[in-house]
Amino acid sequence: MMAILAVIYIVFISLGLPDSLFGVSWPILHVEMNVPENFASVCSVIIGICTGGASMVAGKLIRRFGTARVTLVSILVTAAGLLGISFSPNLVCLILASVILGYGAGAIDTGLNSYVSLHYKTQHMNWLHCFWGVGVTASPLIMSLFLRGDGVSWRNGYRLIAFLEVLIACSVLFVLKKWNRIERESAVASQETADGGSGSIISLLRGKGVLISILSLGWYTSMEFTVGTWGATYLVNVFQLPPDHAARWVSFYYGGIMLGRLLSGFLAFRWKDAVLIRVGAVAAFAGIGILMLSSESLTIVGFLLIGMGFGPIFPSVLHSVPSRFGSAYAADLTGFHMSGAYLLGFLMQLLFGFVASATTFSLLPFFLALCCAGVLLCHEWVESRLKRKNR
Repeated sequence: MMAILAVIYIVFISLGLPDSLFGVSWPILHVEMNVPENFASVCSVIIGICTGGASMVAGKLIRRFGTARVTLVSILVTAAGLLGISFSPNLVCLILASVILGYGAGAIDTGLNSYVSLHYKTQHMNWLHCFWGVGVTASPLIMSLFLRGDGVSWRNGYRLIAFLEVLIACSVLFVLKKWNRIERESAVASQETADGGSGSIISLLRGKGVLISILSLGWYTSMEFTVGTWGATYLVNVFQLPPDHAARWVSFYYGGIMLGRLLSGFLAFRWKDAVLIRVGAVAAFAGIGILMLSSESLTIVGFLLIGMGFGPIFPSVLHSVPSRFGSAYAADLTGFHMSGAYLLGFLMQLLFGFVASATTFSLLPFFLALCCAGVLLCHEWVESRLKRKNR
């Protein structure tokens, strides 16, 4: 089990690597392809729709083929999408490659989050997402090396990340047989297979608190995706930073997420998921307040604190799915949470992109504050409903 857990940690690095590439390369990429700056949101929404679509069907794929096989194929699909983007001569090809990238990421995310929430404790879920933070923090730093000078070598940044994805896929292949055997013998997997209840989408979504729980995660992803897509553009427009400097500054935000999840793993020994979500939202509010000061010298601190606050929210919501709504269809419910959250998240950052491009990117901290309030309100509503249900 420990060897498989170690591989899962490594795989989550592969999941994080592509997530911050697009946002930090966009200030150069949109100029090269001669498209409007606000079109970044459209590309991100396309990726989000594909990721959400893969998440919706991931539960069925996992029950049929197993988490290990689905993960292996999805990593290779992700690598193919990254290579496709690196060779894209125009916007149409970029969008087609982004579709491939989105489908690969969605299946990995759902499969591993469901597997860890069922088989491991809260601290492992937070540390798992900490490794996502390793990938998402490293890729802006890697890309910043390719954005120096005229910036045309951003394509090589994508190719390097694609190569790293293939290496990580090899680690899954190394434990594939053992992982498949353990999953087949798992008592939880047997329970899921034997469950006689209704597993239709409608019946699962009608569960008490499910939709609001999905909405709480959607407000969170709205914040995460908006900073990821528009954080570098915010720095370039508001503080006139060069694109390579902006990419490095955004890495502080992703580094904050990584650090927040590392610390949350230790705090999870004493605090439950609900407490971790509350503490994370409050810390994020503090970081957003620093951004509202519009001080260039404090912006890095604000990004770091926002990231640390974001750290425990996503993994804690997903880890709470089986305890909140039962383990029988945990993979499906995890997929619904992620697809719904991705849909809202990408739509909200699309809205922000068009509004900010037409007005000012200084609106970013105020938009984040609105979304953070949504996370807290929805979370508390779900907790109160479930407490009344269990009385």
